[in-house]
Amino acid sequence: MTADTDTDRAASLEGVWDLTIATPVGRIKAVVEFRRRDGSLVGVASGAGEDVPLRDIAVDGSHVTWKQSVTKPLRLNLAFAVDVDGDTLEGASRAGRLPASKVTGTRRPTPVGEAE
Repeated sequence: MTADTDTDRAASLEGVWDLTIATPVGRIKAVVEFRRRDGSLVGVASGAGEDVPLRDIAVDGSHVTWKQSVTKPLRLNLAFAVDVDGDTLEGASRAGRLPASKVTGTRRPTPVGEAE
């Protein structure tokens, strides 16, 4: 795989995504933003009144994984694995030994004037 291909795949993930996580205790809404900084893909998740950095972001074709820690509503370490298809994604989030929760998401349109 070439560096250009890796860059293209990471670029296809960039943007702001509205996620819904279907947990055993109800649906949780979150926002995840992926951006390129200094040649690397970085991200932040927002929800439940906190912003947390994404760790270990990996893109393999249309499959994307990342980890994040949250403190609200509970202190949890989450691992996400999703498949991206254009402006939608779906997959799962897992918190330790708890059952996986279904994740779905849509990318927000890029506001006019912000496209590179």
